[in-house]
Amino acid sequence: MKAEPDPEPAAPMRSQPSERHAPSLEAVGVTKRFGAFTALDSVDLKVKAGTVHALLGENGAGKSTLVKCIMGYYRAEEGAVLLDDHERSIDNPRAAHALGIGMVYQHFTLVPSMTILENLVMGRPHVPMIIDWAAERRAVSAFMAGMPFTLPLDVPTASLAAGEKQKAEIVKQLYLSCRFLILDEPTSVLTPEEADEILGLLRRMVEAGRLTVLIITHKFREVLAFADAVTVLRRGRAVGGGPVSDLSVDAMARLMIGDRAIAPSASRQAMPPGDVRLAVEALTADDDHGEPAVRGVCLAVASGEILGIAGVSGNGQSALVEVLAGQRRATGGTMRVGGEIYAARRAQMLRHGLSLLPEEPLRNACVGRMSVAENMAFRQFDRPPMARGGWWLSHARIRRAAQGLIERYRVKTSSPDAPIATLSGGNVQRAVLGRELSGRVEVLVVANPVFGLDFAAVADIHAQIIEARNRGAAVLLVSEDLDELLELADRILVMFDGKIVHETAAATADRTTIGRAMAGH
Repeated sequence: MKAEPDPEPAAPMRSQPSERHAPSLEAVGVTKRFGAFTALDSVDLKVKAGTVHALLGENGAGKSTLVKCIMGYYRAEEGAVLLDDHERSIDNPRAAHALGIGMVYQHFTLVPSMTILENLVMGRPHVPMIIDWAAERRAVSAFMAGMPFTLPLDVPTASLAAGEKQKAEIVKQLYLSCRFLILDEPTSVLTPEEADEILGLLRRMVEAGRLTVLIITHKFREVLAFADAVTVLRRGRAVGGGPVSDLSVDAMARLMIGDRAIAPSASRQAMPPGDVRLAVEALTADDDHGEPAVRGVCLAVASGEILGIAGVSGNGQSALVEVLAGQRRATGGTMRVGGEIYAARRAQMLRHGLSLLPEEPLRNACVGRMSVAENMAFRQFDRPPMARGGWWLSHARIRRAAQGLIERYRVKTSSPDAPIATLSGGNVQRAVLGRELSGRVEVLVVANPVFGLDFAAVADIHAQIIEARNRGAAVLLVSEDLDELLELADRILVMFDGKIVHETAAATADRTTIGRAMAGH
């Protein structure tokens, strides 16, 4: 095919939104290599005009590489991108924007200290040296009148709730006349109510013929509710897809993982309430800036129970876990483990069988340059049989113990002696979870245990957590993924602004009520 020349640089924004129709987009035979590694192998993707198309795949399947090729961040070695059946040469994101292709990223990109008005105006490809802000405000207000939602133009972006920030990111792309939107995990920082609201708004714009949307997501619920069709990538290749109406969740999952076995789901065993193993009373703690982060939190976790804590990121959950792990000092209140006052000391953790799987374990629970075996020995390295006299370490026994855990918890590593930083995220999680579950476990604290992991790793780690609960451990599960909590937890608490604001049994939980509590309503 002969590519049409790139369009001329975009003219300054008009006051009214573009009336261009929702375009179709097709990627044909896209191949992208990084040295000897083939990230995309002749991938085809066809997104029909005026539809929502979901792009699925495990971590490393090639999803991000494909959309970066479409957006012009990467130049593919082979293949073409067609917009409305015409081949286009897209060398950079600015060229993509000029063609009406925009991307909304997983993490917010607007300047926090600037208002929405300032972010929109300054985000244009051509900004005059002297800006008539009164005229710009009138123009943007006229533009917003055509949007399905309203936003406060003169409020700093930093002061907005997560859902409002995500709306502003979408509005920015529409203001730049983008009619093909790529959404990269757009709901990962939103409450369920906010996620449904935003995806519903986009869905209505798609149905009105104003937009075409390509969404990268790992949430099957969103795919079933909002997408028309899917394409599944696996190991850099397109392996299937089709209309959502023709595909079940199991079928999509099987396309994602291929013939690899998934750990069987552990069933939650029925058991009577046990003794309280972990209790927190009126706990307070400050953040890194000295501002209150945990405000009078009270909770209790019993033996054989998973207590989930839901909340949007930044509402005190991380600080709570850090206090329990001894990584942050409490400013007030008490903690008890096994009925005894707990001060998050290593000796207390060992005595009471308290184990921790913190968020981002490679950063918070490992030493990256040390070996897998050494990292897996952190809990017991100075105790028999790994040590004599508390100081004479037996590296052979450390290595032998690690080898057993590697096999038991299916940690993929070239050797127990490999630096743990060389492992994939899922295998770091398995290694740390194996270490923490290898001894007597009375209390298990886990924070966002599967964030960023692939489908098979998620199933495996969820099974390990439920099995710990079935063995009688008291599990405190902190997660920003409400679907994860509804699947695993027995009870759910909601944290907002450092406080517990809602409690419910998971079996009778109402998603809308939890979502409103997460948003502070």
